[in-house]
Amino acid sequence: MLNMKTLLLENITAILPNQKLENANILVENGRIAKISTAELIADETISLNNQTLYAGFIDVHIHGAIGVDVNEAEAPDLQKVSACLAKHGTIAWLPTFVPDSSETYKKVIDSIDELMEIQTELPIAQAVGVHYEGIFANEKMCGALRPQYFKTFTGNELNELPRLKNGVHLTTFAPEISGGIELVKELVKQNWVASIGHTSADFATLEAACDCGAKHITHFYNAMTGLHHRDIGVVGWAFGRDDVTCDIIADGIHVHPKMLKLAHKIKTSNNLSLISDAISAAGLGDGDFEIWNEKISVVNGKTQNERGSIAGSVITLIDAVKTMLSIGINEVEVSRMASLNPAKLLKIEQDFGSLEVGKRADFAVLDNRQNVVFAMVGGKIVGL
Repeated sequence: MLNMKTLLLENITAILPNQKLENANILVENGRIAKISTAELIADETISLNNQTLYAGFIDVHIHGAIGVDVNEAEAPDLQKVSACLAKHGTIAWLPTFVPDSSETYKKVIDSIDELMEIQTELPIAQAVGVHYEGIFANEKMCGALRPQYFKTFTGNELNELPRLKNGVHLTTFAPEISGGIELVKELVKQNWVASIGHTSADFATLEAACDCGAKHITHFYNAMTGLHHRDIGVVGWAFGRDDVTCDIIADGIHVHPKMLKLAHKIKTSNNLSLISDAISAAGLGDGDFEIWNEKISVVNGKTQNERGSIAGSVITLIDAVKTMLSIGINEVEVSRMASLNPAKLLKIEQDFGSLEVGKRADFAVLDNRQNVVFAMVGGKIVGL
């Protein structure tokens, strides 16, 4: 890791929020972007990056673990290992994501995330910026790889019973059709949670009511929800028809066919799609059989499957999703928006994260001409060089 007051990244192709800037020079000062220019700049240290491309660092709002670490079982040092791994792959911020579990587990891991967040700022690792409770309030018929024995309905107190971080974003994926679902949305919005619809078979009227109350995002679009039918609009059809609803999507080429990725992009546009990994602890370990969430999950040719026959998350990082979207013809500016800026906006942290703009954090992913991560930068700290 390099330490200096100012650092210049020169002669690079920079992917800005609305344009691709060739022969750019990026000046980093005190961990933030000080200047972006095609003119000559001066700094304490200079790295020349000919034939390489600079993206805003990626943000993963849905990830259950990696390299053998499962969020539901993690202590702070385990989470730090995941953060270090993610940074090497260009992901500079993440939401540790629970699958449904016991209250005791939630409390233990929330304490671990708090512990990580107290020390991470000074470290060259992906920053945990909150927590994602996936599927606590889900539809059992759409459980996917989740564990329905831990599902809850909403009677008024259940949200208050979930352990909270001292600081950071709180996001939950829920099904609005559960008992008390609309009241749950109102309470989520009141308490400043990010309310995301998923693991659901809600009908049109219920989805409309949930959206009107403030639930305007969809978790892993297409997966674990009712699809589009010409006589039954389904969750997918409803989301396609709402310009004010955003979606995240798993672009691993397994969860969603590439043609359906292109369709989602065509209809929702890059302004309303975010890329997620939905990675599990087996990510980074190759193929094999793994004991995860108290059952065997097999990984064969990069595809996960649990003993119930369901896909059980992915084994990618966001750079893999970026490569997938580029491979189907989406341009770099749009892909950057989906991997960085849109997740930042969803979490309401875009004032610091998510794009290459003067004043924002110096969080970068430097890619070569094959879209491999050469190195990353987290808050001005270089990783992998």
